[in-house]
Amino acid sequence: MDTEGTLSPATAAAARERYGALGSTAQVVVKETAKAMGMDAEEYRDRVTSDVVETARDALFASLLEVRVGSREEFEEWVADHDGYEVHEVGSENVDRVVWHAAPAAETVVAATFQEEREAAVGTLRRQAFGRIYRGLVAEGDERAGESGETAEGGEAAADESNGE
Repeated sequence: MDTEGTLSPATAAAARERYGALGSTAQVVVKETAKAMGMDAEEYRDRVTSDVVETARDALFASLLEVRVGSREEFEEWVADHDGYEVHEVGSENVDRVVWHAAPAAETVVAATFQEEREAAVGTLRRQAFGRIYRGLVAEGDERAGESGETAEGGEAAADESNGE
């Protein structure tokens, strides 16, 4: 069994804090991507909404989630050792390999089975874990981030300045 990623928040507050901290990073990623696509400041204002930046932040958060990759037996042993966790597994029980993310903040584990496509399974699992576990946990933090000015509008001003317009 091996582990990828670093993020496994112990509490809902820790998840919200980390998610909130990724707001400015998401803005930079979106801004730089827009520049690489040749967007000028006007097109940026028209196309880059707060939903676009939020989607980038969601993807960044999910990409950092700690996942374990192992055999069916290793996963079943982990579940037996963490009997208080709610288990959500997708895929076939007859597949040899499992990737899973344990969320102590929600006492939940999300797992996906795979046979050969490890990278695809890890990516899919991270998106599922974000949607199933963290989207609701970080919603309160997202509302606070909007109040502190972490919106696409802040990113637009930065794009205008960096483009020299």
